Amino acid sequence: MPLQKFLCYFWFCLFLCSYDMVHYGHSNQLRQARAMGDYLIVGVHTDDEISKHKGPPVFTQEERYKMVKAIKWVDEIVEGAPYVTTLETLDKYNCDFCVHGDDITLTADGKDTYEEVKKAGRYRECKRTQGVSTTDLVGRMLLMTKAHHSNIAEETDYRKHADNLGKCPKGHSPWTGVSQFLQTSQKIIQFASGKEPQPGDTIIYVAGAFDLFHVGHVDFLERVHQIAKHPYIIAGLHFDQEVNHYKGKNYPIMNVHERTLSVLACRYVSEVVIGAPYSVTADLLDHFKVDLVCHGMTEVVPDKDGSNPYEEPRRRGIFQLVDSGNNLTTDLIVKRIIKNRLEFEARNQKKEAKELAVLEVMKRKEEAAQQEIGLRNQES
Repeated sequence: MPLQKFLCYFWFCLFLCSYDMVHYGHSNQLRQARAMGDYLIVGVHTDDEISKHKGPPVFTQEERYKMVKAIKWVDEIVEGAPYVTTLETLDKYNCDFCVHGDDITLTADGKDTYEEVKKAGRYRECKRTQGVSTTDLVGRMLLMTKAHHSNIAEETDYRKHADNLGKCPKGHSPWTGVSQFLQTSQKIIQFASGKEPQPGDTIIYVAGAFDLFHVGHVDFLERVHQIAKHPYIIAGLHFDQEVNHYKGKNYPIMNVHERTLSVLACRYVSEVVIGAPYSVTADLLDHFKVDLVCHGMTEVVPDKDGSNPYEEPRRRGIFQLVDSGNNLTTDLIVKRIIKNRLEFEARNQKKEAKELAVLEVMKRKEEAAQQEIGLRNQES
């Protein structure tokens, strides 16, 4: 049976298109797409293409290329892929069909970017992941709320403001808006590798918040992965209240369940410890049979009792600092977004207005079709 290749286009541009702030919803679409065939090629657009059709992206094209490559369901990427998907593009990369989410993607002049391949029957859809929204994540950053990881009374007020943040004057598009995250065991199973460490594997433990999982995290994990011939990387994720204690403000932006799925989607990670202790304890090292503990070049904040959280692995001589060569942090990402807040809000409203116009056209066509069916029934 011949190998079936297929193309899945994802562009990562904040707000106006939900594929710039990479979260588990995007990874889940790629997981679904990969399950439709044998080989997944992901086309990633340039900064110029995204700016022309959607607005300025938060991440550069080089950062986006690297982020997509790091998602474990991706076999290959196409750098600088055309924004409008054509049959010529599918044939160029020997792809049988292309895949996209069940939302709509429009060009700057309001045309469906997949119109040609849809008409040719070489288009398939995967379901949009419920309970996740780029608009919501941006709202958490801009509104400085902690409602996403605390049971406090600001939830209603936050939701009201978040709704306004992602709403165009005429209402809500079903494809652009705020949704609430609900974790399930099934989702974790779908993302988990299910692989146990094998004899000869080097078990490496890393810990942190891994908030807004980004290219800085990817570079660090890739460097850690290169340390050993057969690495088995376990990522320890701290609970939300722990992260908020040592990072302050409204961090983490993503709650622990969202962060878990984002990290599990990375090809360099084999396992995740949900709610790992801040200090790397002897019990943790012994339980997972850890050979090496790694940390990046960021500051190590002392534990609540003033002790070094890496004191035990240091004592055992299994602690190693790893320089990723990338200084990107969650703080810097938030600053990028805040800097362009008004532009992001205006472009998001423009995007929703175009989507609502398309919905109105679709509604009229459906009504006309129903009327025609009714007339035929009356005639018969």
